[in-house]
Amino acid sequence: MLDGWSLRVLVEVGRRGSFSGAAEVLSMTQPAVSRQIAMLERHTGVTLFHRRPRGVQPTEAGRAAIEQAMAVLDGMSLFETRLRAFASADIGRVRVTAFPSAATRFVPESFRRFAADHPGVELSLKVGGPDVAFPVTADLAEGAADVALLTSWGPVPDPGLEVLDLFDDELLVALPAGHPLAAGERVRLADLAAEPWIDGTHPDGLAPVAQLRAAMGRAPRIAHLCDDWNGRQGLVAAGVGVMLHPSIAGMAVHSGIRLVEPAPRLPARRISAAVLPAPGRPSAVSAYLRVLREMSETYGRMAPTSRPP
Repeated sequence: MLDGWSLRVLVEVGRRGSFSGAAEVLSMTQPAVSRQIAMLERHTGVTLFHRRPRGVQPTEAGRAAIEQAMAVLDGMSLFETRLRAFASADIGRVRVTAFPSAATRFVPESFRRFAADHPGVELSLKVGGPDVAFPVTADLAEGAADVALLTSWGPVPDPGLEVLDLFDDELLVALPAGHPLAAGERVRLADLAAEPWIDGTHPDGLAPVAQLRAAMGRAPRIAHLCDDWNGRQGLVAAGVGVMLHPSIAGMAVHSGIRLVEPAPRLPARRISAAVLPAPGRPSAVSAYLRVLREMSETYGRMAPTSRPP
């Protein structure tokens, strides 16, 4: 039966062009390498190398065998690396799916903090657009993601997933800096009934906020639909509309925008992280979840309506 060591001997003989060269690299004797190749030839029933006075040369079958052996050895190496990732938080990968407002500040900040302590872990982010329904828990079940950031505005996640509550996300109102109502710390929602509103992709849109309609006495007049978070801020700064601004997006905004508290205050949405259950979860993913929990304390303090996770 073939084994990994036999395949490595085959590859090294092909690379070095001699039994003695392979023996030196593999810390073997030249006769031992020669015997190993002879055993492979007997096992496969084909000649793998032409023996020459000054070395060896792969036969056509030998070249095919070497190419296949390299692919097998690469696969074995990947196999070991993937399994080690479950035991170590310093290798592996963490793939995150998130909604647009979470990707503006919260996720980048979490990546910065995590990478500082785990530089060997590969991080990646997938942000949902207008054609992506949230929560993206299907990616978790299919193995295409490791962590999905969710809001309480979405459907209930699959019961087979573990959901970790992080913090409550306060909703502010973003007004153009030169707007007459932007000078104070709070704005009456009733005073914004006639304003053009900017809507965006769920769960960063206006549809789930029934209290907004009630406070204004009418449905918000949607003048612009923009799925890009920076584009929405640009529209507000240009003075062509107002929008809701969740605290998860951070307090640092476009210089032409002023953030104020709505009156009455709108209900916060709960931010959570969905993951596969702990048994078998890679250590790097568990380490990333710890970073999210640490950050939730800061973001929770930013939002007056927050409750401890």
